[in-house]
This record gives sequence, C-alpha cells and structure tokens, in this order.
Amino acid sequence: MLKFALTGLLGLLCATTAGPAAEPSSYFTPAQQEGYFFVGGQYATVNGKTIAVGQMFVQFHAPTKVTQPYPIVMVHGTAQTGINFLGTPDGRPGWVQRFVEKGFAVYVIDQVGRGRSGDNPEVYGPYARLQVSDLEQTFTGQEKFNLFPQAKLHTQWPGGPGLRGNVAFDQFFASQVPFIASALKSEQLVDPALITLLQKIGPSLVLTHSQAGVFGWAVSDQHPELVKAHVAVEPNGPTFFDIRFKGGTEWWEKIGEARARPYGITRVPLAFEPPVQSPEDLKVVQSDKPLREGQIRCWLQAEPARKLPNLAKVPAVIITGEASFRATMDDCTGAFLAQADAKPDQLALAEHGIRGNGHMMMLEMNNLEVADAIIGWIEGHAR
Repeated sequence: MLKFALTGLLGLLCATTAGPAAEPSSYFTPAQQEGYFFVGGQYATVNGKTIAVGQMFVQFHAPTKVTQPYPIVMVHGTAQTGINFLGTPDGRPGWVQRFVEKGFAVYVIDQVGRGRSGDNPEVYGPYARLQVSDLEQTFTGQEKFNLFPQAKLHTQWPGGPGLRGNVAFDQFFASQVPFIASALKSEQLVDPALITLLQKIGPSLVLTHSQAGVFGWAVSDQHPELVKAHVAVEPNGPTFFDIRFKGGTEWWEKIGEARARPYGITRVPLAFEPPVQSPEDLKVVQSDKPLREGQIRCWLQAEPARKLPNLAKVPAVIITGEASFRATMDDCTGAFLAQADAKPDQLALAEHGIRGNGHMMMLEMNNLEVADAIIGWIEGHAR
C-alpha cells in the first residue's frame, strides 16, 4: 500500500546563477542569460522513502538588456515538454529565441510529474503515452487522413507531411514523454506550481499551448494580479465535453455523457458569479448550428450565464491555426468566455495571412512568423 506523508515545503530546490553562457548553444549568443531552477514541491515519505514531490522545472533565457516590461512563461501541452519552445525538430530556432530577440525574459517549464520535473507513478498515479498514429492523424500529418474539414489545408510541417519516416516527425515523436493519465491530477499539481513561479518572478505573461490552456485559465482566475495577459495557443477544448473525429459527412461525435471539463474550460473550480457550489450548477445547452462552417456545435451555458469576473480582468487571446483540429472548436472556447464577460480576442492566423498551420505551430516552417503575430498582440494588449 502506498504510504504518503508530507513533511514540509520544499520550495526552491536548485538554481543556477544568471549570467552569460560560457558555451552558447546553436540557438543562443554568449551575451544572453540562461539558467534553470525548480519551484514548488514538498518532501514526502513514500513507501518508507523521503523524496521530493510536486516540484516543477523552470528554464530561463533573457537578453543582456530586457526591453519588454513583463517576462513570458511558456507552458507546453500533453506528452510534450518545454523543448517544444527551444527549437524545431529540423534544427531551426524556436519561439524562445524569437522572444529573447524581441527583448523578453522567457521562462519555459516542464509540467509537474513530467520531463525534467521528474515522473513518479507511485505519487502521481498511472501514466499514459500517445502513439504514433495519434500525432500523425491530428497533429502533423492530418492532410493525409482528412478526419476534419480543415485537415486538407495543412502545409507547414517541415518536409511534410508529418508521418513516420519524415525526419522532422521522427525527431518530434522521439521527444514525446509519458504523462499523468489523470487530467484532473495534472491541473491540481501544475496550477499551484505555476502560481509559485509567478510569485517568484513577478507579474508575467502566460503563454499556454493545447492541454496547458486549462492551467492558464485557472491561474488567471485564482490570481489575476499575477497574469498580465494569457496567450492561449489552441487551448484544451472544446467546452465541457470531449469529441472524436471520424471523417466523412458526420465528421465528429461527442465522447460519452460525462463532462470532460466540468467547469467549461477547466476541471478545477472557477470563481463564477453567482458562485457555483458544484458543476451541476452550470446548466449546459448545445447550439443548434456551428458558429462557422467546418466547426462543431458549441456547448455553452444556458442563459442567464454565470460570469467569470476574475478572468474578465486578464487580457487574453486565443491563437488558432488554419489547418488545425482546434480550428473546429476554438471559437466555442471564445464564445464560452465571452458569455461569461471574459471576452478574449481571437487571432485566427489565416485571417492575418499566416496559412497552413497545424496544432504544433511552434515547430512548423513559419513558426517565427507565428511568434511575431503573438508578440504584436502582446505589445498592443498586455495591461
């Protein structure tokens, strides 16, 4: 039987001193600052051994002269780690370099229980993995499967399509790691660790990708004073329920009757007004038709909708690629938030001339063009 006893706050486990890198990598110049540390966590007794649990790895990069008023924290999604933002699988510079070039101090995390933060099934429960076909069909090679209407528009995977045997895909798949099977457990672990990071570095911009969107909404809700803006790159969705893609005329279907995200956009409670005592207090209705052609029919609150006053304090933008499976549902996330008075901006890349992107846009051929669009929004909207 698992024996687990907390024995005290671990706090900061390890740090390097900020300073010029002695041997710059291929992505960073000697003048730039870089290092790492850990935040959060506790000592615990697990099966008679005292270990650290709940800690989160943080890597940072900054120019010698930071010109942007707020740092940016980049948070990866399911089965990924922070390397998504460091470079591309075909060896080009990534979003970290671009943001550093533009004057930002950048912090990149590995989620609690994953990657360099350390995995531990004894503490965090069962782990899961994505298989090759999961990524090929919806993340990198969707144009070969046409499971959703936008799939055929995908053009940006390096040397595409992104299928096994494609060198960039093989590198990308090699980077996949096991992840905590319970999505609720991940939220319960990552949310407090992110808050601890923001308390350490000060009010910041939070950029989330995919699964990590749930963390951005929750942290913005719990501590709006710490989040100067939330950049939600194709956030976890759709609202309330999960779906699967089938292709054909009836190309999508709901998975089961249980709410995957009981609070609409998260699994942890949000500060609704009037208050929500349990998820059942949120009455859900499905739209009669999609907001736009090629999208699902949204699940929203029944009117009158409860509000999210804390999220309304935080500027937010939802970034969506033209050829991503999230293009079928991101508008629903925006509609849910607008209904709750949060009113995020929505930046559909194709509407700004940035075409052909899938879900892993930070790794694709035009990744720096996407980064520049995000930076432009930040400079115009962060409070």
